[in-house]
Amino acid sequence: MESQQTQDPMNALLSEFSTRLTEIEEKQRLLKDRILLIGQNLLTTKENYEKQTSDFRNQIKQLDQDVKVMKQFIKRITETLDEFARKSDLEILARQAKMFQPLELARIQDVREIVREELKNHKKE
Repeated sequence: MESQQTQDPMNALLSEFSTRLTEIEEKQRLLKDRILLIGQNLLTTKENYEKQTSDFRNQIKQLDQDVKVMKQFIKRITETLDEFARKSDLEILARQAKMFQPLELARIQDVREIVREELKNHKKE
């Protein structure tokens, strides 16, 4: 009987040890699964960030090209602006044209006709 009484606490201890070992193994398996899931999430996140970074780089390159084109266009515009007259210059020319009144100027032929008519009128008198 002593052997049975000695075995009962031993069996209980072994049973408790087995239960705890099973619990620890289950926890270890859950941790392993979580670590694998975290690793997969990390890889997915890394791939997404790399794709976004690549997209951003491409967008930056395109924007850089657009800025270069715009700079060249602005440079061409500023270079051709010197070829155009300013508003103030046109206003001065308009005032000068009004002073001369070019529509009222006579042609040489008109002056000759006027002189002839005057000479004829003068001879008649």
